[in-house]
Amino acid sequence: MFHSPYRPTRRQFTRLFSGSAFAMALPSSPRAADAPDLSHVTLRVATFRGQDNTLLPAAGQADFPYRVQFSEFNSGNLIAQAINADAIDLGGWSEIPMVFAAASGSRVAIVATLDGPTTDQAVLTPLHSPYHSVVDLRGRRVGYIKATTAHYFLIRMLAQHGMSFADIHPIALGMSEGLTAMKAGSLDAWATYGYAIQTLEADGTARILESARDILSGHYFIGVNPRRLDDPAFRYASADYIRRLGRAYAILTADKPRWAQTVAPVIQVPEPAVLAYLQGQNRPYGIRAWTGADISSAQSVADTFVHAGVLPAGTRVDSVFSPALARLLTT
Repeated sequence: MFHSPYRPTRRQFTRLFSGSAFAMALPSSPRAADAPDLSHVTLRVATFRGQDNTLLPAAGQADFPYRVQFSEFNSGNLIAQAINADAIDLGGWSEIPMVFAAASGSRVAIVATLDGPTTDQAVLTPLHSPYHSVVDLRGRRVGYIKATTAHYFLIRMLAQHGMSFADIHPIALGMSEGLTAMKAGSLDAWATYGYAIQTLEADGTARILESARDILSGHYFIGVNPRRLDDPAFRYASADYIRRLGRAYAILTADKPRWAQTVAPVIQVPEPAVLAYLQGQNRPYGIRAWTGADISSAQSVADTFVHAGVLPAGTRVDSVFSPALARLLTT
């Protein structure tokens, strides 16, 4: 359980949320009379480095009335696998791990959408490489993180240049493996995301060859363990956690210098580089209940993987979307 000394004043809170559709979509709490006893609830939550377990305390949102056990992951596909294995109760990922989870019949339940920036997704190349476009990567060693946004946008980028995975030497690598390979100079390019980009730019290892900001939808999803959804206390605690995370993003978006100061030592990237990244985001984070349009967007991603021969024909994604928290997130 986390506790933070910071608490926004009533005036700060009102200023941040006054007139906000986001605040309307995610109320601070359901009626107190509806709240079950949460003292016995433990949420096993997946986080990325510098995310939930860093942002919630920094924004004064970690005074949970239930226990939270955080586990750190470096890719959304691993979080989806952990929920399927009953090792995690709540976590987030992009459309792509969700598509693979649906295709494999994984036991996950999407309960909310996290809209976010697409500016932290790119193909990197060594700083002094001769490559200036994705088309220059024909026959080259290109790393990517399988079943993640990196896998998806690399397929799309290649297609935009009349190419496919058959035209490159694709190498599936985990996040830490990809970082090591780039630093060792054993890749010609790497499709990746998040603070790995700022890390490699900051230390002079790599530069952005092509950004995926105009390829990705910016839709991310929050999933929960469906085995526990029959428990009212679990549903209430999960919805409360999601609302707190939404408030944390809103509070820190309004104070990006503090956000950078909080995150920089955790991810070990210079604070100016983190602040530049945060200020360059093309859209803010915001949590809301999922909609039919989100399902349609995810289905189009699934269709791309089907067309590329990565997923089987007939893959559908709607089965993993659950309305179990809809009332708690919208009333």
